[in-house]
Formats: sequence, structure tokens, C-alpha cells
Amino acid sequence: MDPNQNEDVFSAFVDEYQKNFFDMLFRFESKAEPIKEAWTREDGRGHGLTCVIQDGNFFEKAGVNVSRITIPLSQGIYQQMKGRRVPGSNLDQIDMNNLAQYDTYANGVSLVIHPINPFCPTVHANFRTIRIKERETGKVIDSWFGGGSDLTPIYLFDEDAKFYHQNIRDAIVEVTGDDKLYRQYKKECDEYFVNHHRKEARGIGGVFYDDFNLESFEKGLQFQKAVAYANLKSYEAIINKRKDTPYNDENVRWRSFRRGRYAEFNLIHDRGTKFGLMTPDARIESILMSLPLTARWEYNYHPKEGTEEARIVGVLLKPVDWV
Repeated sequence: MDPNQNEDVFSAFVDEYQKNFFDMLFRFESKAEPIKEAWTREDGRGHGLTCVIQDGNFFEKAGVNVSRITIPLSQGIYQQMKGRRVPGSNLDQIDMNNLAQYDTYANGVSLVIHPINPFCPTVHANFRTIRIKERETGKVIDSWFGGGSDLTPIYLFDEDAKFYHQNIRDAIVEVTGDDKLYRQYKKECDEYFVNHHRKEARGIGGVFYDDFNLESFEKGLQFQKAVAYANLKSYEAIINKRKDTPYNDENVRWRSFRRGRYAEFNLIHDRGTKFGLMTPDARIESILMSLPLTARWEYNYHPKEGTEEARIVGVLLKPVDWV
């Protein structure tokens, strides 16, 4: 398939997934009006659609964003990408003395959902493709997929964690024939989503992959779709199961405390946030959409031993193999 046709096919998947996920949220949300903002970069080299729920009766804040941008391949971006690509990748063909002749094209959908009920988890997902192109000819030098999905409960239900991971695993097995990539990308997820300054995971993981390709574009896209829709269906089932769980002020306080930790990771460690902020004329509101509406920091706070709050902290200190 022609590389430009590949871009159109991937764009169709991204747009459809954004619509399907955002529509799913309104099977729970009945107060907030959807905020939908189409945008175009001032230089004309990028556009997207930001879809947000804020101050709802079910979701405190939720966003599902699509973006497609083309930016010059800078030294900083090249070094980040080069450091993660396998030796011998096509990035080796790039003339380091003339980076100005290359562009970086990024196309993807990203989402972060923060429910009000502390017994409903936060979910994050991102599915993208990156291409390095010659600016004059449009020739694709290198391309790959990236993405994944992960769950961040405020209160831990083991059955939900197992259900989520099992569905992601099964989706990958259906595409690849075994669970090797699930195991690999689950490990990468556990190692990536960590507040290293606290030696504590952000959540209970899922899968995370960068610089990913299978034997063909079509197979890689099939993989992306499988993980994406396993994430959607699993998350809908989990929040439907937990939506009516009663909660009190102490549960809300703990939710705000955990969301402070979520914000720490996104602002300090997250590569997607860093990439966005490094992008010239970046759309800051879309980049920081992932941050919760409210968060809390308390000096030297530790939950009491034997509580549900302490139990999830214990899990965040040591990754669990859920399936």
C-alpha cells in the first residue's frame, strides 16, 4: 500500500475511535455538554479535534483528542527518537548535517478519563503513528506505531485489574497468535509509568509500546485496533460495574491525593507531554488535557496500615502479573 494511503487509513481509524470512545462516555454522563474544538496550526501544517467533558455529573474531566501535525525534525526530537529505535533502523539514513530537509509527521488519538466516583478508575490510552519524511519529496524515511492503554484505580478491585489485563492480552493473542508481545509490552508499561522520584507506579498498568512494527502496515494497524477496542470495551464494563458504589468525603480526599500523583507523572516524566511541549507553536490546552480538574498534595501523608488506601499503595510499589 502507498505510504500516503496508509496515512489515510490510519486517520480513519483514529477518527472513528475518537467518536466511538467519546460517544461511550455519554452513556454515563448526562449533565455536561460536550466541548468539541476543531483546530488548525497557524502554519497550516497540522490540525485536530479536541473533545472534552468537564464538571459533569459522572466525569470530573475527560478528554479524547485527535491530532495530526508535521513539524521540522529538530536535533532534540531526532536524539529522542534515535535513542529508542533499534540499531540499524532507517533513521541511520538521515543526514545529521542537514536535518532541515526532514519533517516529523505524527498522527494519533489520545485519551484520559477521570471519573468523579473514586471507585471508578482513571484510564489512559494513546494510539499513534510517526513518520520521518523528506520535506521536498515526501519520501518516507522511517515509520512506526506507538501507543498502549493503562488503568489507574483509586481503589483496587483485583477482579477489575484481572479483567482489564485479560482482555488486552486476549486481543493481542488474537492478532499475533501468542502472548509474547503482551508480556513484553506489559513489562514496558510497568517500567514506563513510574514516578521515579517516589519509586511508585502511576497505576496498575496495561501495555505500552514505542517504535513498534509488525510484518506489514496492515498487521500493525490490526494490532492497534485490537488493543484500542479491548481498552474501550473493558473500561466501559468496569465503570458500569462500579458507577453506583457509595463513597464519602474521605474517599474523595484519597482520590484527589492519587490524582496529584497522576499529575506528577504527566508533568515530570511523560514523553508525550515533553514531545508536545517541544513542538513549535504547541497547543498547550490539548497537551495538558490529561491533567485532572482537582488534585491534592499533603505533606508527608501516608495511609494507615490495613486500609484499602494502603493496599493499593503496596501494589503500586511492586508490579503484579494480573494474568
